[in-house]
Amino acid sequence: MHNEQQQAALAIRRVFAGQTLPAALAAVDDGAPTRGRALVQELAYGVLRHWGRLAALTGVLASKPLSDPALAALVAVAIYQVDHTHAPAFAVVDRAVDAATLIARPQAKPLINAMLRRYLREREALNESVAAASPVARWSYPRWWIGRVEADHPRHWQQILAAGNERPPLTVRVNLRWTTPDALLKRWNDADIRATRAGAIGIIVDSPQPVTSLPGYVEGLFSVQDLGAQLAAGLLDVHTDMRVLDACAAPGGKTTHLLESARIDLTALDEDAARLARLRENLKRLRLETASLRVLHGDAGEPQSWWDGRGFDRVLIDVPCTASGIVRRHPDAKWLRRKTDITAFAQQQRRILGALWGVLARGGKLLYSTCSVFAFENESRIAEFLSEHRDALRETIMLPSEVARDGGQLLPSLKGASHNQDGFFYALLRKV
Repeated sequence: MHNEQQQAALAIRRVFAGQTLPAALAAVDDGAPTRGRALVQELAYGVLRHWGRLAALTGVLASKPLSDPALAALVAVAIYQVDHTHAPAFAVVDRAVDAATLIARPQAKPLINAMLRRYLREREALNESVAAASPVARWSYPRWWIGRVEADHPRHWQQILAAGNERPPLTVRVNLRWTTPDALLKRWNDADIRATRAGAIGIIVDSPQPVTSLPGYVEGLFSVQDLGAQLAAGLLDVHTDMRVLDACAAPGGKTTHLLESARIDLTALDEDAARLARLRENLKRLRLETASLRVLHGDAGEPQSWWDGRGFDRVLIDVPCTASGIVRRHPDAKWLRRKTDITAFAQQQRRILGALWGVLARGGKLLYSTCSVFAFENESRIAEFLSEHRDALRETIMLPSEVARDGGQLLPSLKGASHNQDGFFYALLRKV
């Protein structure tokens, strides 16, 4: 266990040095056993979800600031294990003391041992103390993030913050080209895989496991996609033979859903070549490659470099954003983002939306989408656009009745919700 604790602590240190969590975890020894790599990932993700509280506790337990950030991360890893896993508490402490030698030096062992054993003795009081002292420790988000969510969603801000700290479900979208939700669910149940129907064509796997191990993966019978993201294709209202543009398309979750929904003439565009390669892989696995599909490398904000001049009947824009609605899946985002990033993303969103309005045919519809809960990226962008474009009309969108929402804003769900989704925003515009 101490090797996994060490690797998780080092990955966390890399995140706070500026790396994304996937990049930080990529440095984990590829020769490690599969179970070991899975544990490192579980620990790193869990610690970052609860970093505000764990960092505050580490600060209280240390008599003075720890000289090595990796040692502070190691203490956070051990506290997370004690609080959120079934590992025996004293075994966690003993292994963390061993890991301290690997990270720093043998002299660090008494300090780490003393800190963690004090936590075991005073656990309840320490947690109450740090939660009362700071909203960052209480909610495990940066202070500016908490303030913005509270201002944007005064009725739901606590739900949004709490949901972002929960472990997300493994949710898949069934490929209706090749099977049905009931048929796939029966196949899984026959293989003793517990899963539950969710949404129109979704299934939630009750016991998370590697998606590639699920029956039907190789045959392309399903894709991993959150329930909130699964709503996009239906909202865009595509029909046979329509010309459709999926801008900012990679890695292809919404692209493939559009192709599964209707026989359309689809252009999938993205400026990230590496992510486009993943899109092509997904198209191949799902058996959706057709002559009426074009995958283009280009900037959505510069149509002159890739557009053939023929208007599109439908346009989907999943614009770059802070990803504030999906932090339960990407907990590093809340610690890597800065307050000024929102303004920078808004500039990109404004540029892309304005440019792609020009490629939409008269009478056509454009779906603006983000995975954000920040109003400045959502309602503010749409209100600004409508004030500047007299030929744009906002359509009313119909969302499932069980989805918690504010206008076009889908709020992230707390555990146990009937429609367990991440946070998304949708606005459907028609060119009149």
